[in-house]
Amino acid sequence: MAEAAAKRILIVDTDQELAKRLAGFLARAGHQVKVSMSGPEALTALDDGYPFDLVITALSLPGADGMEVLRRVKRRDPATPVVILTSQGSVHSAVEAMKEGAADFLLKPVTVELLEELSSRMLRPRAAGEPGGRPGRAIVTQDGRMQRLLQMAKAVADSRATVLVSGESGTGKELFARYLHENSSRAGAPFVAVNCASLPDGLLESELFGHEKGAFTGAIAKKPGKFELAHGGTILLDEVSEMAPALQAKLLRVLQEGEIDRVGGKRPQPVDVRVVATTNRDLKASIEKGEFREDLFYRLNVIPLKVPPLRERPGDILLLAEHFLARYAAENHRPGLRLGEAARRLIAVHPWPGNVRELQNTMERAVLLSQGEEITPAALLFDDQMPPPEALAAAALAPAGASPELGLPPTLRDAEKVLIMRALDHTEGNRTHAAKMLGISVRTLRNKLHEYRSEHGFAVPDD
Repeated sequence: MAEAAAKRILIVDTDQELAKRLAGFLARAGHQVKVSMSGPEALTALDDGYPFDLVITALSLPGADGMEVLRRVKRRDPATPVVILTSQGSVHSAVEAMKEGAADFLLKPVTVELLEELSSRMLRPRAAGEPGGRPGRAIVTQDGRMQRLLQMAKAVADSRATVLVSGESGTGKELFARYLHENSSRAGAPFVAVNCASLPDGLLESELFGHEKGAFTGAIAKKPGKFELAHGGTILLDEVSEMAPALQAKLLRVLQEGEIDRVGGKRPQPVDVRVVATTNRDLKASIEKGEFREDLFYRLNVIPLKVPPLRERPGDILLLAEHFLARYAAENHRPGLRLGEAARRLIAVHPWPGNVRELQNTMERAVLLSQGEEITPAALLFDDQMPPPEALAAAALAPAGASPELGLPPTLRDAEKVLIMRALDHTEGNRTHAAKMLGISVRTLRNKLHEYRSEHGFAVPDD
């Protein structure tokens, strides 16, 4: 394993022998390794203000488990990869870890060969067009609107102007923030992300601006804030709409004056930081309700980028599904895994209310849950639920290549009608056979036909 620069790695495990072996291997590869033997010790290491490039943690730990370590890492920097180690593997644990943002989930014992492959993958040099240098962080699209947004982002990347990236949750707003950073002259400086919704107001102020020793109970040492840590680089204020009005005023001063005031500090500290903010809310509506400062909105909205939801980018759905499948199949050593035709159709017609994040999680779970060489509809869990029987049947009966762009009915209700009529036509009006094909009871089929006839005079075969 060859890396151009040393990386900081945190290993958290109560198994001293395993931790020593992993640390020794990574140290010999030129990395700086810190070992913590408990959850609280790891949380303290994460809170000391120095970012890690990779965290490897056991799932079972005294004091605070590996899931809490994972969540703390993701609150500080969502791009930091976290690998979960466990001696008791289960699909449920893997799914939960992946949903929380784990980059990988490995069963003990971990061999040196596996660790070498893992660390090379997690710490590999940044690929062209892959913001943040993290695995799977590229903006994958063939949609015209998205490509125009990327062109605009690249054009303004090297300016100091603040950027407000808006869009529904899960659309990839943070990826645009990282894209701006990586395409600017600040790319070699820190990129620091702060989730404004994850911390109470008092803690968020200290997190953003830092504090002096003794500024409040528990402030046993001076701590630099995220603005100071991002000096010379870029700071992402994720979900800035969740910031309290009093803190909004302090942020406005930072944007106007280019300096921050530490909690308990006596004099302001100048900072050179490019600010990118994201929101999933309509900030103009929040201004009207008195929840967001209008002057701050205009300071942040110098360059507006609005990311469209996935349902408005139908051409990207299967492209992204294949992208995530390739990624997670490789990570789970299943190179031959492919999307079955029925699964492809179901993915194409699903509305994806959780956008790209939901699609990514769905493909993660599908890789973990698939038993054979082909992903079937049974492995596709949307919002932790199986697709409804009518959707599964629709996917099975729909013509190959079907998608919302190719004339499918606009609503599930309409699709249900078309599906039932197709099944009846296929079985030459035999309701028993049609119900079996649809996975519903004959009584349910009869009731559906009665509804169609009574509501809209829908032409259906007689009993």
